[in-house]
Amino acid sequence: MAAKRIIIDTDPGIDDALAILLACASPELAVLALTTVAGNVRLELTTANALRLLELAGRPEIPVYPGCDAPLQRMLVTGQVHGATGLDGAELPAPKQRAEPRHGVDYLIETLSAAEPASVTLAAIGPLSNVAAALQRAPAIERALAGLVVMGGATPGIGGNMSPHAEFNILVDPEAAALVFSKRLPITLVPLDLSHKICASPERVRRIAEIGGPVGRTVSGMLRHYCESEPFMHDPLTIAWLLRPELFSGRRAFVHVETLGISDGETVFDWHKDGNCLVLLDGEEDGFFELLIARLARLQGDRELV
Repeated sequence: MAAKRIIIDTDPGIDDALAILLACASPELAVLALTTVAGNVRLELTTANALRLLELAGRPEIPVYPGCDAPLQRMLVTGQVHGATGLDGAELPAPKQRAEPRHGVDYLIETLSAAEPASVTLAAIGPLSNVAAALQRAPAIERALAGLVVMGGATPGIGGNMSPHAEFNILVDPEAAALVFSKRLPITLVPLDLSHKICASPERVRRIAEIGGPVGRTVSGMLRHYCESEPFMHDPLTIAWLLRPELFSGRRAFVHVETLGISDGETVFDWHKDGNCLVLLDGEEDGFFELLIARLARLQGDRELV
């Protein structure tokens, strides 16, 4: 079976780092490129972090395209839990590779415009600024998408992590998110409802440390820093869904995003069996971590063969 062709739109970020490493360790996925966006930290840091992570994974041939350095209509608000570098807890050298000179939005438009229908999956694990900008400029690119997997949002039952209503990725650029969800694309959504059920316990961090080598040392170091604030595995669940969908379950809905007032950044769900969004609400915690740890061990093993 041919590998699934994916592009990862990302703002690394420790949980982004886990998603990138999981994708790089998985032969079921052909990672075409990373496009970076400002979010957890500024664009220059998310781009450098993406390059560092690809070198850690032994995949420096995957290109990195820097995208939007700010939301479409707002000032950038960065995250806190990832530290000043975005990858605090890791000791990664400066990247040897350079980012591509082409803008990430241009790359998305050109690549998806040239792709066969329903042939590329886009995993969007940061603010949706790049995705929205590409869709604004070239609406026809949506035909190339086999799927759009988004980490973001939360139902009213769990509430947000940036306000009582809003999750971080959506609130950083709610206008972008509103545009993306209005397109009725084939979206799989990973909200806080799911990610708050998948937590990195000290025992799981210890098992990752036991992988050894640069991979085990780097990932466990990042997780120890990250878990000082929260243990939730947000972004890597998007990649796990692409690899092991049987681990997850959810409901279909139409989703729209509020952009004004006290509900700014809220994802509003109209639950309907014909909804274009599959909202993942439950997952097998042990199954996810077994997958993650096995793939990180494979990645370290591959590095040792180089």
